[in-house]
Amino acid sequence: MKTDIQIAQEAKLLKISEIAKKLNLTEDEYEVYGKYKAKLELSLLKKLENKKNGKLVLVTAITPTPAGEGKSTVTVGLTQALNKIGKNSMAALREPSLGPVFGMKGGATGGGYSQVVPMEDINLHFTGDFHAIGVAHNLISAAIDNHLTQGNTLGIDITKISWKRVVDMNDRALRNIVIGLGGKVNGIPRESSFQITVASEIMATLCLSNSLMELKEKIGNITFGYNYKNEPLYVKDLKITGAVTALLKDAIKPNLVQTLENTPVLIHGGPFANIAHGCNSLIATKLALKLSDYTITEAGFAADLGAEKFLDIKCPQGGLNPNGIIVVATIRALKHHGGAKELTTENLEALNKGFANLDKHVENMKKYNVPVLVAINKFTSDTEAEIKLVETHCKEIDAPVALCDVWAKGGEGGIDLANLLLNTLDQNTDNFTPLYSFDLPLKEKIEKIAKEIYGAKGVEFTLKAKKSIEQFENLGYKNYPICMSKTQKSISDKANLLGRPTDFIVNIDEVKLASGAGFIIAMAGGIIDMPGLPKIPAAENIDIDENGIISGLF
Repeated sequence: MKTDIQIAQEAKLLKISEIAKKLNLTEDEYEVYGKYKAKLELSLLKKLENKKNGKLVLVTAITPTPAGEGKSTVTVGLTQALNKIGKNSMAALREPSLGPVFGMKGGATGGGYSQVVPMEDINLHFTGDFHAIGVAHNLISAAIDNHLTQGNTLGIDITKISWKRVVDMNDRALRNIVIGLGGKVNGIPRESSFQITVASEIMATLCLSNSLMELKEKIGNITFGYNYKNEPLYVKDLKITGAVTALLKDAIKPNLVQTLENTPVLIHGGPFANIAHGCNSLIATKLALKLSDYTITEAGFAADLGAEKFLDIKCPQGGLNPNGIIVVATIRALKHHGGAKELTTENLEALNKGFANLDKHVENMKKYNVPVLVAINKFTSDTEAEIKLVETHCKEIDAPVALCDVWAKGGEGGIDLANLLLNTLDQNTDNFTPLYSFDLPLKEKIEKIAKEIYGAKGVEFTLKAKKSIEQFENLGYKNYPICMSKTQKSISDKANLLGRPTDFIVNIDEVKLASGAGFIIAMAGGIIDMPGLPKIPAAENIDIDENGIISGLF
């Protein structure tokens, strides 16, 4: 059996100019990055503003196993399937982070015969967006410490600096550090920390901006800490807003690539969904809606994380109206939630028990008044009896379902799902309603997510979290949406609770302000924003030969 990277390297790619022609783009509307990558000019948004939007479909999933359940693979395969049956469709995805690439989960360009290519480029440095975001973020960090060294006229309280540094790598040793050691010439000693780049507020702010000038304004409004009077301090107070934005002038442009079947894909932005809002950029999504009739997008991890944030943060902020939601389920993950230890052998009993997880996610998605479908992402170990049982159960819960074999068959393996989706979209699909009103107090919004989406019986806030909520509301941020930061391994905030947990309390340890991105972050269950590498990281299997051919990426 060929590996994902072998399949990708054998693919016949079209030059990116040919992909651009499929979208009727002129040479002035995109900038080529080598043979197979390009960036789209932001002027396209203005040019296409009067064109009717296509349909917007979100691909999400049940609570995943550590390897993930194939949302990106299904997204790519479905896009290929729609094009194969004569529909104009394109995917809008996030860019992969180097953390998972070299860690445990691997890349994020799909798999098998439903991949985005060139997969090596996309999974590694791509067009440099993450590096630009990291440098822009760290410019702010450097300016803060320089200001402290040069006299601190802003009166920055070093115990209340909330701005960290970032690196796009899993590096647990950077979670808690001391900087400024070595005497006065090296700065003011203080405790600090790093977070992974995909958790950066610069990343979130870029992904939730509609233009370069809006991005500039939002960057200026980022809160980096407080002065001795406990008043907020903003990036604009450091007088570097223009410089930070200048570093992002190319990174804000969406990246155009292609699938193995040469269908267009936009990949742009990459916030994690367990520690950030988990969606690709608004600009890329809006451009895809103008350039195609069907935009297929995904949001990170399970529906309780990426999908909830897509529906309650990204869509309201961007004025988007999703027309359909696909919940990806795998038989191995359902058995995992049913208590099975061996996931590749038939186990109908565990499968039955695991349906509780699927049921909760489907129920949650239906709360948004958007049609919900289930895609069974097929693995070679799935048996006919297991597939039949899942299909029967989905009918019982009134969830239209289709078997999806896009890993092995590419677009051909997604035609049943594509037809099911088209039949659904023929109905009235314009009734989208977010879970909560932005007018609710912050505490009530957090409780609504915890109780309605996670199924918690209640929420407990630390004294620190309560004080932060009161402070942020007094500062005028009551109407911000909530970005929950919690484990991806459970619907609850406790990683060991599988299936559909009940009778549990969500613990909110800390509440943070993201005044540039435009949301409040609620940290639940001891979540951290700098992952660590596993005992045997994926990096140990990645190699390159004398011809520059990379192996071991997946």
